[in-house]
Amino acid sequence: MSLRRVVLLRHGQTDHNVDGRMQGHVDSTLTARGLGQARAVAPELARFAPARLISSDLSRAARTAAEVAAVTGLPVEYDVRLRETDLGDWGGMSIVDIERTTPGAIDAWRSDPTWRPPGGETRVEVVARSVPLVEELDAEYADAEADVTVLLVAHSGVIAGMVSGLLDLPQTVWPAVGGMGNAHWAVLGRRPGKSMWRLTGYNVGLDR
Repeated sequence: MSLRRVVLLRHGQTDHNVDGRMQGHVDSTLTARGLGQARAVAPELARFAPARLISSDLSRAARTAAEVAAVTGLPVEYDVRLRETDLGDWGGMSIVDIERTTPGAIDAWRSDPTWRPPGGETRVEVVARSVPLVEELDAEYADAEADVTVLLVAHSGVIAGMVSGLLDLPQTVWPAVGGMGNAHWAVLGRRPGKSMWRLTGYNVGLDR
């Protein structure tokens, strides 16, 4: 038996989402709607019967994870590797403002995983820091007595990156892995005795 499934949940709606501002490592706050989204999806996530609940330490993810914990009874563990992409100088800015100061920068960032926002990190670096968490969990549960599911609460950019990395997609394909809606999730699983991850669900949610 082993780690057989990884569920990656994005946090609920934040004040920055409403205002159209970039977040990154900026510690934005869940709105009332975002908190309601987290509460609504918690029972759905509990159906996966996760053995572990691990969250980004940024408050929007941690607050979302707390709602899942209230339903599953699992303690929330925190790992900084699940933080959103560090956007550097872009943190807190709107796309309109970024385009005004550096025309074409947003398209370059979205289309090239090696492109770095000023003072921030590339998507390649995001994958390099986040995927090892799953690899460590995989090693930890290599001799588990039963198949294990882990639930990771994170952010749109890091989830897209982790999915790309865990599926071993070529970097040229990474930009095709779209963003994640608030309080939506992705599911990666694998067959018994197999090491290769398969994507079984992406951007799944209740759409509330």
